[in-house]
Amino acid sequence: MRPTTTGSAVPISGIHHITAIASDPQKNIDFYVGILCLRMVKKTVNFDDPGTYHFYFGDAAGSPGTILTFFPWPGAKRGTQGSGSVIATAFAVPVGSIDHWASRLSDLKVAIRGRGTRFGNKFIAFEDHDGMGLEVIETPGVEALPAWGLDPSVAIRGFHSATLSVRSCEATSRMLREGLGMVEQGSENGRQRFVTVDQAGAIGRVIDLLTEPDRAPSRLGAGVVHHIAVRASDDAHELALQRVLADTGYGVTEVRERFYFRSVYYRERGGVLFEIATDAPGFAIDEAADALGTNLKLPPQYEGARSRLEAHLPPVTIPSVRRTS
Repeated sequence: MRPTTTGSAVPISGIHHITAIASDPQKNIDFYVGILCLRMVKKTVNFDDPGTYHFYFGDAAGSPGTILTFFPWPGAKRGTQGSGSVIATAFAVPVGSIDHWASRLSDLKVAIRGRGTRFGNKFIAFEDHDGMGLEVIETPGVEALPAWGLDPSVAIRGFHSATLSVRSCEATSRMLREGLGMVEQGSENGRQRFVTVDQAGAIGRVIDLLTEPDRAPSRLGAGVVHHIAVRASDDAHELALQRVLADTGYGVTEVRERFYFRSVYYRERGGVLFEIATDAPGFAIDEAADALGTNLKLPPQYEGARSRLEAHLPPVTIPSVRRTS
């Protein structure tokens, strides 16, 4: 039976993207393209700070639910993953591929921080070069999705979930239910799992809450997630979500134009910064699908400053996929 929501909630269809802080831009690309074999979908700038890159990594098409983005600040100090933040970003991989990922990560000198089974699915926990918490989780159904970079039997397809640390789960769980229309699926080892009502998709449907009353607050810096974005199918859906959240007391921003999508932002009461982002228009709006991520793309308001920005931003190269046996 499909779960249902109550009240005025406007259900989301899943995670749209997750944005974090990185340090060295080239090391950031080397890890996510060379080791995890994600596609570099877009190389642009931070729209609020155009002297900083904004990198987008994802699947072949840059589909919502697959996009991990970074603001790389050269020389940035490492932050603290703590309460009020996303402490683990999990990728969905095909069932039966976890041993391959354990071997691959070890071969490429990435330390495995944990391994086990969660809600019946095998997972591995590890960190990137900046200490950002990452996981790969075997996810039934993703084998039917297009693969990029590695053999389809093992390649990452997008997000499985995000784990949020909060000191108290009451307000955050209410927001997930009553604001975003998610439903609680169960709990395990102090972890509450929320899933989208729409169960058609295999990726990006899960948000887990860890209640950690004694954990220190997060401190923004390299290796720390800045915000998590959830999906609105179109502008009308986004405005409906904005209205519901505002009516329940959240200070939701006005709609902001991000060129590849439109966004509103709010901080939920557990401290996590949320964004609602539209699926459209997508990443092919200014670049051919077969050329995604190959050139520096600028929004119209910064095109006149291209020469100055290109001179300021450090040069980067996109590596070949680092294949292992």
